[in-house]
Amino acid sequence: MKIGITCYPSMGGSGIIATELGIKLAERGHDIHFITSNIPFRLRKPLPNITFHQVEVNQYAVFQYPPYDITLSTKIAEVIDEYDLDILHMHYAVPHAVCGILGKQMSRKQNVKIITTLHGTDITVLGYDHSLKNGIKFGIEQSDIVTSVSHALARQTHEIIKPNKDIYTVYNFVRETEFETKHDESLKPYYNIEPDEKVLIHVSNFRKVKRIDTIIDTFAKVNQEVSSKLLLLGDGPELMDMKEKAREMGLEDRILFLGKQEWISEFYQLADIVLLLSEKESFGLTLLEAMKTGVVPIGSDAGGIKEVIKHGETGYVVEIGDSDTASRHAIRLLQNPKLYQNMQDNMLKDITERFSSDLITDQYEYYYKLMLEGNYD
Repeated sequence: MKIGITCYPSMGGSGIIATELGIKLAERGHDIHFITSNIPFRLRKPLPNITFHQVEVNQYAVFQYPPYDITLSTKIAEVIDEYDLDILHMHYAVPHAVCGILGKQMSRKQNVKIITTLHGTDITVLGYDHSLKNGIKFGIEQSDIVTSVSHALARQTHEIIKPNKDIYTVYNFVRETEFETKHDESLKPYYNIEPDEKVLIHVSNFRKVKRIDTIIDTFAKVNQEVSSKLLLLGDGPELMDMKEKAREMGLEDRILFLGKQEWISEFYQLADIVLLLSEKESFGLTLLEAMKTGVVPIGSDAGGIKEVIKHGETGYVVEIGDSDTASRHAIRLLQNPKLYQNMQDNMLKDITERFSSDLITDQYEYYYKLMLEGNYD
């Protein structure tokens, strides 16, 4: 198959999944064409059947803002025609699905099929904007097949957007070669972490919705019972406030703000517990990445998190904002090696059964074939 993929090429979860899926599909022999503003950051090695097509947006005085949507649609049409694409896989309903639909209409090939994957922000944030809701609904309903990264997101889409369209859940995955299951403490001395100290970790874009304050509150309670450090990776609008909170609580020497990091897997290998206590989360890819590395998770009951974690079997799920319960679970895990080992074993088995890269790629290939055969209505 000849497949065009459009996504945000940054380090966000949607861009990661889109890129990793493209690589997996290329390794299976499909011709993959990334149509994006920049080379996706996970596209690190050359493959002969992966082509990158850059969308370059020029600024014109007639436009108040650079015309990204029109430029992207035009580039999609060019790639469809030049490479005779069979399928467009658009990650996000707005703007990408809408641009894919317009690009198809511009092109000479009107039978190209469009599959759209919803990742969350296009629904849980943009979906509440009345100026965008009809555009999102149009992008969903005009796609041939629509998938979402969790059942929770599919339900939210029907509640908020109310599209006349079935939405199929296809979970996210992690590349097994990118996140190895091992615990490597060789970096500990570089960050002044003592050999006997336990490590908790959180990775995000430091927005209010991520509830970094709850994570710090949880860690403060854990640190009273267990000698430990908290690694906070990422950057964003809440960063300075959270640094101030750590200072006010006297934890500036126990909490390490490490900024954005590209090789996140090496930090997961230091960690014992990963925390994701968001108030909104469509899936929680950082959880899955950490879990594949062997780190046991504690998450909130927001959105898709409770689909990733099986409570009491592969980790723990707590109510949003409940740092007391989260800290009790963490302390119990860190003080009970047998419990930790059993939960880690269950977790790694579950990842293989539900979130392997081959399994998820198989599911996408199934929907691609349905579209090409015309059996998806």
